[in-house]
Amino acid sequence: MKKEETEIQEIINHYFFTKGFSLEDIKENSKKKKIVYSRHTRPAKDLLELAGSTKKAKKAIDKVAAWAKSRNLDYAIETVFKKWPEIDKLKAKEKEKKPYYCGDLMVKSKRNGKWYVIDKSGEWLEFAGKEEDIEWRLED
Repeated sequence: MKKEETEIQEIINHYFFTKGFSLEDIKENSKKKKIVYSRHTRPAKDLLELAGSTKKAKKAIDKVAAWAKSRNLDYAIETVFKKWPEIDKLKAKEKEKKPYYCGDLMVKSKRNGKWYVIDKSGEWLEFAGKEEDIEWRLED
């Protein structure tokens, strides 16, 4: 017979899922004392009370996780409390597109407004092509 997880466990497990852990990882790391599961019970209980339901608590964790990951920030369940007043406005940071020409990165001079291509050796060459020749790529 499978034991049903409590609302608190559901919230804690969801938090760890957003961190990339599987249920097996959580159990294994708890046994090895790499995760102190009980440390998260109080914040999870408080979050449940604040959100009003496990569904809303998990949704809030998802929003904070996306926001933090897009900025390379770490986060905890407590981060949800800190961000609660602005939770509906939290957005993941959009990745910036950068210009390339024939695989080489480009920069635009602020001084003269001209485009330059930075070749493999690091030399800046003035761009003589057309605007439509520029390839815009998302950066990781």
